[in-house]
Amino acid sequence: MLVAGEASGDLLAAELVKALKQSPEIRAMPFPPEFFGAGGPRMVEAGVEPAVNLTQYSVIGLSDSLKKYWQFKRIFDGLFRLVLERQPDIIICVDFSGFNRRFAHAMKRHIRARRGTFLNWDPRIVQYVSPQVWASRPSRAQQLERDVDLLLSIFPFEKEWYARHAPGLRVEFVGHPIVDRYASCLDELRAKSASVTPVLLLLPGSRDSELKRHLPVMLAVARRIQKQGSVFLRMVLPTERLAELGKPKTTSLPRLHVQVGNLAESLAGATVAIASTGTVTVECAYFGVPTVAIYKAAWSDYLVARQIVRVKYLAMPNLLAGDEIYPEFIQHQATPDNITRAALELLDHPERRSAVKTRLAQVAKSLGKPGASQRAARAILQLLPI
Repeated sequence: MLVAGEASGDLLAAELVKALKQSPEIRAMPFPPEFFGAGGPRMVEAGVEPAVNLTQYSVIGLSDSLKKYWQFKRIFDGLFRLVLERQPDIIICVDFSGFNRRFAHAMKRHIRARRGTFLNWDPRIVQYVSPQVWASRPSRAQQLERDVDLLLSIFPFEKEWYARHAPGLRVEFVGHPIVDRYASCLDELRAKSASVTPVLLLLPGSRDSELKRHLPVMLAVARRIQKQGSVFLRMVLPTERLAELGKPKTTSLPRLHVQVGNLAESLAGATVAIASTGTVTVECAYFGVPTVAIYKAAWSDYLVARQIVRVKYLAMPNLLAGDEIYPEFIQHQATPDNITRAALELLDHPERRSAVKTRLAQVAKSLGKPGASQRAARAILQLLPI
């Protein structure tokens, strides 16, 4: 069983399922395993029997989660009943940390309460992508240690961190799947997307709340930069639904090209990006795109985060480098003036962009070698009762 609740997790789970199906161990089985669970369209394409499209309910922050509490509870309860009915050998929780942390805990609590009865069923639980407990609430590492049999990490520093905070938890750094997605086509994409005119790429995020808060400020920045000189403006959104949601505002900037998907091609041709802090900043780094990272949350979420977040940076490339390669503007600092100033500094100074690209190359190197999904599959197959 797999549980993924966001577009990025849906893709990650689909890649993992393909790697599992192609593994020699599974190919040698007389009866191949079944894959089922909650996720999105990519998992379905990979052969996962869908119970619910969980990606359409993606939320971020406490305020968004509370608004959809009962909706998520119904999904949670339904998946819990499904697990008990199907009794899978392995449950793979893919990212989506708030939901999956509770799901893993509920499963382990149920199993422990019934241990010792006839015909014990004891599935192994895998967490694919570490929750960011190293950024806030590190005590949750102990809960992972109790509830998770294997944690698959995609960032290099996490294994050592868990060794100090939860030494009983098995953690394997498998590398970042982004390397597999783009390593073989990076040069081709760059040649195809080369442009004489500077390209400013806008990446407001993959959730409704991110689009609502980031789109107005990004459009204000785009207007100011357009007045400074010739620049091609492009915005990439992950779904048609988000594109429709943003259309009333994006149409107010007629020279803005809005596209759905094809992020890799856009990154390959981008001169500078303005991006929501999150997974996409890692993709920006891998493609060597100098980026201004921003984030605006609901004020209630921001005030809570200020009390619990323990890391200096929010953009992952900055965390991996231990330095502010990408300028970050969070909450009240994410103003059109601040963002425009930082973006123009990159657009107007090639030597500054070159220095950033050199540092991003080191960040990209730290993500590991190709084969992340295959390494994750091998680690999971070691848990199978065969």
